Amino acid sequence: MNSIATTFPAALTSAGYDGTWHGPGPWWPIFPLLWLLVVFSAIALFGWFGRRRWRQMGAQSGRRAGEARLAERYASGEIDEREYEQRLATLQRLSPQ
Repeated sequence: MNSIATTFPAALTSAGYDGTWHGPGPWWPIFPLLWLLVVFSAIALFGWFGRRRWRQMGAQSGRRAGEARLAERYASGEIDEREYEQRLATLQRLSPQ
């Protein structure tokens, strides 16, 4: 009867495996360094793109807040139509795109 339990160890010893473990080898530091590189790159990319997007969103939300406040003042009668249009044009001209 030729089973795996007898065939596999025989194949290993005939291939030069003596049954002892000789350690991870000299190349083992490469894998932790590669993982650190992957994690650091992901954090750097998320940070860079996230900051850029945050700045863009902040500028746009500031512009929208200014336009909303201007519309509130116009609706409440604090400013007239001419002044509303002038200030709105100024907000749109000065805000970053």
